[in-house]
Amino acid sequence: MFLRSVLLVSILVHFCLGHNTTYQNPILPGFHPDPSCIFVPELDDTFFCASSSFLVFPGIPIHASKDLQNWKFISHVLNRPAQLPSLNTAKRATSGIWAPTLRYRNGTFYLVTTIVFDDYPKNATNRFDNLIFTTTDPFNSKSWSDPVHFTFPGYDTSPFWDDNGQVYITGTYAWEVSPGIQKLPIDISTGAVLGPTLNIWNGTGDSAPEGPHLYRKDGYYYLMIAEGGTGNGHMVTMSRSKNVNGPFEPHPHNPILTNRGTASYFQNLGHADLFEDGEGNWWAVALSVRQGPDGSYPMGRETVLTPVTWDEGEWPVFSNVSGKMSGWHVDPVPTVGGGEGSLVDSSYHSNFEVWSKLEPEFVHWRFPVEGNYALSKKGLQLKSSIANLTGMDGRSAEKLGQTFIARRQVHSLFNFKATFDVSALKEKEQEVGVSVFLDQLHHYDLGLVMLSSSSAGNGTDLKPYFRVRGITTVPAFKSTDLALIAVPTAWLSKGITFEIKAENITHYALSAGPSGNINEMKTIGYGNGLGLTWGFTGALLGVYATTNGRTGEFETYVLDWKYNGLKQVISN
Repeated sequence: MFLRSVLLVSILVHFCLGHNTTYQNPILPGFHPDPSCIFVPELDDTFFCASSSFLVFPGIPIHASKDLQNWKFISHVLNRPAQLPSLNTAKRATSGIWAPTLRYRNGTFYLVTTIVFDDYPKNATNRFDNLIFTTTDPFNSKSWSDPVHFTFPGYDTSPFWDDNGQVYITGTYAWEVSPGIQKLPIDISTGAVLGPTLNIWNGTGDSAPEGPHLYRKDGYYYLMIAEGGTGNGHMVTMSRSKNVNGPFEPHPHNPILTNRGTASYFQNLGHADLFEDGEGNWWAVALSVRQGPDGSYPMGRETVLTPVTWDEGEWPVFSNVSGKMSGWHVDPVPTVGGGEGSLVDSSYHSNFEVWSKLEPEFVHWRFPVEGNYALSKKGLQLKSSIANLTGMDGRSAEKLGQTFIARRQVHSLFNFKATFDVSALKEKEQEVGVSVFLDQLHHYDLGLVMLSSSSAGNGTDLKPYFRVRGITTVPAFKSTDLALIAVPTAWLSKGITFEIKAENITHYALSAGPSGNINEMKTIGYGNGLGLTWGFTGALLGVYATTNGRTGEFETYVLDWKYNGLKQVISN
């Protein structure tokens, strides 16, 4: 207790000696889990962060900031199907790209990560494929290399350069099979493993020791890991040693960072990374969810930031994570100038002029089918897929793809509208619409679909209907058709505007109306955020076109797309 009190006083003294910076969590809102961040003074004193992407493509987004508050999307590490063809056949929403670690060394950025085939047996040696990407220009997606593969039958791999230049990888095996943190020497240029794998620490005894990072400071090797699983028991723990091979002595007050057992709005806090700024001050990033009063968090796992006091020879002390934070002083500076995208929490509007291009924040579920998306004089052209957003079984990749294009939900409260030309829909079960999409088994869709208007259903009496469908494995919300309403005939002479709106933190309202007449917008149904509270990803907002398993491909056009961020909710 005395040591903890001394450390807390140390934090207060440090903060009182200089002007503090106030900021708001999360720094990367929405689907940005498993963060890894660095500071690179050689590139104009810029901070860089990477996060997990699972089956979303393009994948592994990189954000950059000059002040730790305004983060700009600058590139995707995984941006070409040829870099990683196996992503397109991986089954199950929890498969794909897990937990990248971003590091910088002698002019080169290294991104080490794992593609996990999570439907394989836990002890299968081919369940994990570990990868090293590199670039000298993180502001350009095309500059990221094809991956170098290396052999390690585990995940959450992280590189560490020792004083003698030797590179070690730390990682973990499937904890259900062999829990503990492993270390192996590697040639980071070729991926060759140079020696045996050593078990260096098993954590504090909680479940799922994972997410390791090694740091060298004041004669010690500090090993920071996550424990407790990425749910409400999540936490960060630490140990240290004078020898890179151990033995590692645990921090006397583990866990060093957690919100478990508290009433904080920020829950599931864990999987952290540490970095030092240009003034010698330390910071940590971690994943967290913003959990509503009903337990829902459809935005998924987000990136939060907290200041760290790390005195010479001592253990680091982390500040508690909340929505409003006070940290080390960082001078206000202009936003990062380079890169391909916009600030992470930007609103967005486009009518898809033919001379423009799709912004890099647009993503797909696995690889897009070439030719199914194009900018035309009428707008964003979509060619329908046979598969809908669930597909054949809610897990598997569709051989002919799924026509779906989306952007991340990055505000608690928002309004998203997309206007379609629906004139091409003629055959039964042809459908276009909008979706708030977590994965194939968790999404709410509002579509205009062609259906028989009589019980005979012979296909000669087709009429357009608005249909809300909720697909979820969360038991209390299993449902298919949540609403079915005939489209007013007068609306069909214009385009149809679909809307998804979050006016509170627990539900989505799904509405539709004739283009250009906001007064006629009608709420068709609702989606409960608990139905999207599952797994590792976060909500995407997008458009789709499908024949729902039938033949008869059609083309449709998205005439207008507007996302308006309204508010970040940062406390209960």
